[in-house]
Amino acid sequence: MPYWLDRPDRPGARAPLDAHAETDLCIVGGGYSGLWSAVLAKERDPSRDVVLLEGGRVGWAASGRNGGFCAASLTHGRANGADRFPDEIDRLDELGRENLDALEAALSRYDIACDFERPGAITVATEPHQVEWLHELAAESPGSRFLDQDEMRAEVASPTYLAGVHEPHDTALVDPARLAWGLAAVAESLGVRIHEQTSVSGLSRSGAGLDVRTHAGHVVRARHVALGTNAFPSPVRRLRLFTVPVYDYALMTEPLSPEQLASVGWSGRQGLDDMTNQFHYYRLTSDHRILWGGYDAIYHFGRHVRPSYDQRPATFELLATQFFETFPQLEGLRFSHRWGGAIDTCTRFCAFFGTAYGGRAAYALGYTGLGVGATRFGAEVMLDLLDGADTERTRLALVRSKPLPFPPEPFAWAGIEMTRRSLAAADRRQGERNLWLRSLDRLGLGFDS
Repeated sequence: MPYWLDRPDRPGARAPLDAHAETDLCIVGGGYSGLWSAVLAKERDPSRDVVLLEGGRVGWAASGRNGGFCAASLTHGRANGADRFPDEIDRLDELGRENLDALEAALSRYDIACDFERPGAITVATEPHQVEWLHELAAESPGSRFLDQDEMRAEVASPTYLAGVHEPHDTALVDPARLAWGLAAVAESLGVRIHEQTSVSGLSRSGAGLDVRTHAGHVVRARHVALGTNAFPSPVRRLRLFTVPVYDYALMTEPLSPEQLASVGWSGRQGLDDMTNQFHYYRLTSDHRILWGGYDAIYHFGRHVRPSYDQRPATFELLATQFFETFPQLEGLRFSHRWGGAIDTCTRFCAFFGTAYGGRAAYALGYTGLGVGATRFGAEVMLDLLDGADTERTRLALVRSKPLPFPPEPFAWAGIEMTRRSLAAADRRQGERNLWLRSLDRLGLGFDS
């Protein structure tokens, strides 16, 4: 079980939907997308009746399994956004920071205890060729600070570090499960009805609204529907080629002793990641554990999301080896939890938005692992679209455009596997991208972390 969900204070299960219902807004999905949609919908119109349907438990999937990095970026980093939306990247960065500020304000206003802190993030170089990349990153990131080898190791002690860039303002850290649980409690306090263990089987038109059908045979008749299905198959079938589920894995250590913590330093508690394509992300928890995740990103043939994929011993062994290469002074430290989970990615590596059923349903998909903060913005977009509102958000090219879909199988698996192997090869060759990656770059489908 993921560390975040393995808590004695986990809220009790909510009852499934056991009868037909009617509502103004039906939300499908009890992760961050759905929960923010519920809270913001009631803030916009307290009289609006809202029902949220979750197939499992609130926050049990990606929202309760991630590393707790809450980034300001709406575009999976400035470089990715600048490549795809050059005319509006500066404003997108501003909107992302405004969104993170609003998220922080909401946590304070509703007294959501989720260990929120805002120490920023450090990107580290572990290979000589990456140092120049960090100089470029620092030049493109206002307010950031380049750290040479000695400065970097003074922040966090690892013999693998050659340099770093500290971006102090645009990354917060949270306990991801407690964030989801807190949002659910707030939603219910505002009058939202949440039903767990209620999976949705499909949508269909019904007069001026939609019928949301469940596998148990009950129907929710709604004026509008907001879809926060993330990595799971969308009830809107034409969207299913636009995303694929990719499995990410993480380890959590036991709490560090005061002596072990002192040997690492890390007094600033920043979130860390490295410059490789197959990158690691890691951070401290409030009880002085280290979460260590990333590197392997696994796509399974057929776009399947299955519980059996949550455990992958080969990846856990590799992650443990890499952890002690980074922190040899912690040799002997044990891992208390190991887990995996699916994230949804699309060909532009940041969220896309839209409507279906004549504007009665809205969706936000494709966050590619950076949804902890950006899902709040996505919820605002979905509500704008459902309200038919002309806002700055709905006029953005980010919102008006769509990524290219992935091909059907077996071509999707072959292309993703070729990309994964090519990215690993680039890491071994000082970042040199092969013909396949360069071709993807020219098509606007290229990605590096």
